[in-house]
Amino acid sequence: MPVEVIMPRVDMDMTAGKIVRWHAGDGDAIRKGQPLFEIESDKATMEIESPAGGTLGNVLVNEGESSPVGRAVAFIFADGEERYAAPSLAASGAMSKADGVRATPLARRLAREAGVALDGLQGSGPHGRIVADDVRKTDVAAPPVTVAASGNAERIPLDGMRRTIAERLTIAKQTVPHFYLSATCIIDALLAIRERLNLQAPKDGDGAPIWKLSINDFVIKALALALQKVPAANVTWGGDCLIRHRSSDIAVAVAVEGGLYTPVMRNAEAKTLSAVAIEMKDLAARARLRQLAPAEYQGGSASISNLGMYGIEDFTAIINPPQATMLAVGAAVEAFIPVNGLPVLRTQMRCTLSCDHRAVDGAIGAEFLGAFRKYIEDPALMLA
Repeated sequence: MPVEVIMPRVDMDMTAGKIVRWHAGDGDAIRKGQPLFEIESDKATMEIESPAGGTLGNVLVNEGESSPVGRAVAFIFADGEERYAAPSLAASGAMSKADGVRATPLARRLAREAGVALDGLQGSGPHGRIVADDVRKTDVAAPPVTVAASGNAERIPLDGMRRTIAERLTIAKQTVPHFYLSATCIIDALLAIRERLNLQAPKDGDGAPIWKLSINDFVIKALALALQKVPAANVTWGGDCLIRHRSSDIAVAVAVEGGLYTPVMRNAEAKTLSAVAIEMKDLAARARLRQLAPAEYQGGSASISNLGMYGIEDFTAIINPPQATMLAVGAAVEAFIPVNGLPVLRTQMRCTLSCDHRAVDGAIGAEFLGAFRKYIEDPALMLA
């Protein structure tokens, strides 16, 4: 009996993976544990090892093609075993040689009668196998609308990252009771201390500064300290409980081609501003190259989305469950404000906190945003 090579789940949010490279071809001899293929999930590229030794055959998913988690992408045949003969799996209804879909015979019959494409379903059975209930749950009365591309438009297939973002944000917006709190922070003191610290940054062998603080580095540190100041806000939603975190693990949205990553800075409250700057630069660079390990972008107790560098002055962000808060940071803008009855020019930054009302109520959210604002407006407190 040949060994199935299945699309593994390398990320808890992963539903499908794209094979970007095979290290062996159909008919090649392989050994257990050798690199077999590379997959691209919604957030990472990983090398997958062979589960057994033998001869690779019946490759069902080519380079550049995707497969749902748990479905066979190829088979490994033992020495002397006749290739292409083994799919007795197809006869049992476990998998069709023609479409590479793992489904029970009943599920196949129901799908055929209802006109449902099996390769569009997520199986709930063992190893991702599609069962009858998966087909019955499909709403076939109203098929999805297909918009044809005209002469001046094109259809762009969704990759794993964009599909996952769409699914998660739709669920978040529909199921999480959002409310929003905004504050305008005066950041002239922050800009002044940032300039002084950057001038004092140590240099490397080429005379370049080892680190350079950005406004976002101060935002990360301030949010981390605010979570420690208001521990009731340092929570995530656990369904039937709240999970209160001891450390401030801050997820920071980083735009990449086709979507975004949210690398997490662990224990940010305990790091110096220079350490925050160095680590964030590394995380952002590797995020853009899609080289982050799952542990580096999973979890986190709060998130930051900063669109200030794009000139966006004010916006609201969608919470990333199970986190309970996300801070949207706008651009630094100069404006006159009244001081003792006289107009004074100040640099202002608009920040809006999105809160999950199930976990963080209005009073806690206000206290949390107030603590953040205090650190931003008096950055010397972050250096204590």
